[in-house]
Amino acid sequence: MLLNYGFAMAASANISTHTVRANNIDFTYLQCGSGPLALCLHGFPDSANTWRHLLPKLAEAGFCAVAPFMRGFAPTSVAPNGAYQTAALSTDANALHEVLGGNSDAVIIGHDWGAPATYGAALLAPERWSRVVGMGVPPWGAMGKAFVGNLEQLQRSWYMFFFQHGLSDFVVSANNLAFIDMLWQQWSPGFVSPVDVDNAKACLAQPENLAATLGYYRATIGAGYRDPQLEEAQAVLQSESPTQPLLYLHGSTDGCIGAEVAADAATRAPENARVEIVQGAGHFMQLEQPAVVNELIVNWVTGSSR
Repeated sequence: MLLNYGFAMAASANISTHTVRANNIDFTYLQCGSGPLALCLHGFPDSANTWRHLLPKLAEAGFCAVAPFMRGFAPTSVAPNGAYQTAALSTDANALHEVLGGNSDAVIIGHDWGAPATYGAALLAPERWSRVVGMGVPPWGAMGKAFVGNLEQLQRSWYMFFFQHGLSDFVVSANNLAFIDMLWQQWSPGFVSPVDVDNAKACLAQPENLAATLGYYRATIGAGYRDPQLEEAQAVLQSESPTQPLLYLHGSTDGCIGAEVAADAATRAPENARVEIVQGAGHFMQLEQPAVVNELIVNWVTGSSR
């Protein structure tokens, strides 16, 4: 059960909870509205509840807005084969599109780990997704470039390297997951939302879920297990970018990935893309500036802005 779940979801009484099996995983998801699918993917350390402000707005715009708890994040099940590379997350999104009855009008939105999963889903099955929104992790190889030439960003990303060590399982889980409180404080300076932090912690409270979510990082830059059947797809994700209309949003005070990384990515954005810096917001911009973020996303996925 999610901590403070009822309070977190009080923003809309129309959000319901369901479970569906896709890609050999039992996904719990939040749903609001009816119409074309709008799939919203969260990141770490977070939960599907992070979209509680956006889901009703997407529903008002005529979408069936769905926010799954990502693989390994309770109450969604852990991956049966232990695979957590980006291609696995992307194929999850496309499998959810299939089982939820999505069509070519579907749109996909992702924050943090949900962002590369979103780019990957749009690349691997472009016929499924008409418009794309990424948040918090820029596309176009921005992170690889930042790690090589941006020492400040390398310092901000210390946790990624720490997660490669087995000790991190014990450190992150200690003292009621105080490590998660620290990350939220660093990544969204000055933003205080205990209910969102509690919901994030609830997804990681069991050892198997924490190990799974740290597995995202271990499968990316470490020795974590990678499904060999997805290696070809993974190579595609690393070499190409979506061709659909793509909106990228980044918080101006993001303490996880600096705004300069997003600004640099904007210089390489293709013609199908638009980059917006959300002022007065850190990493969790969808919670810090929901009115601004909701308007940008809804206008984009409805084709009201380009």
